[in-house]
Amino acid sequence: MAGRLVICPTPIGNLGDMTLRTLEELRAADTVCAEDTRVTGKLLAHFGIEKRLERLDEAAITRQAGRIAERIAAGETVAFCSDAGMPGVSDPGARLIEATRAAGGQVEVLPGASAAVTAYVASGFNNPRFFFGGFFPRKDAERRETLRALSSLDAVLMFYESPRRIVSALSAVAEMLPKREVAVCRELTKVHEEVARGPVSAILDEFARRDEEGGVKGEIVLVIGPATQAEEEERRADAASSAAARAAELIAQSDMTRKEIVKALRDEFGIPRNEAYDLVMKA
Repeated sequence: MAGRLVICPTPIGNLGDMTLRTLEELRAADTVCAEDTRVTGKLLAHFGIEKRLERLDEAAITRQAGRIAERIAAGETVAFCSDAGMPGVSDPGARLIEATRAAGGQVEVLPGASAAVTAYVASGFNNPRFFFGGFFPRKDAERRETLRALSSLDAVLMFYESPRRIVSALSAVAEMLPKREVAVCRELTKVHEEVARGPVSAILDEFARRDEEGGVKGEIVLVIGPATQAEEEERRADAASSAAARAAELIAQSDMTRKEIVKALRDEFGIPRNEAYDLVMKA
């Protein structure tokens, strides 16, 4: 009989969020693989579960994923736990899932706690779409490029961030998306849970002050709200100005017909046909 890889979500803070189904699968598994056996070992001990543990962290997953996938295909049931939350979301579990599927093994994903989804709801931003980018880049240039690439996305943007880097992360948002609101969701589901939301400049000032006075602590999800009306209006004005300049350039430097120029402007700037036509007529 073929075995299974069971993806077991664990609490992101409050142990009361452990699901009954996850506990049942952990008890039934032949082996529990864990991102950190010390963390998962304490969790299992809390619920009175005795099970053989194998460490499968970032360093070990590349070497061992294929071997474990073969064991699953041969009939072993393996449960995998990350340190907290849903395995496979910005942790080594994704590669174990990939290897198991490649080997023809069965993968069962249990629903449960997720810091990203919890932060999305807790932030209170009213947008039905969100983009989760994993861990925010550490280098300033990469942060700016990431925010530039995502600036036109009609969605809430979310990243995991270290408390040691939250001030520099907020500084990057303030530089690239100064009109946005943000929410710093810290220590979700724990005793000192906090959702600090407001204009990015105000939240930056607050966390810069905390950093100077003793440091920021706790696990953080940085949530960036969707574009504000002021930002959208500014973007449309910039696009209209650029399109007008391009229209004048095409008329002066090419033998394209007006119809062709209208199409070129629509393709390049994504503006409506009537708007592109007006720009050509005024150029």
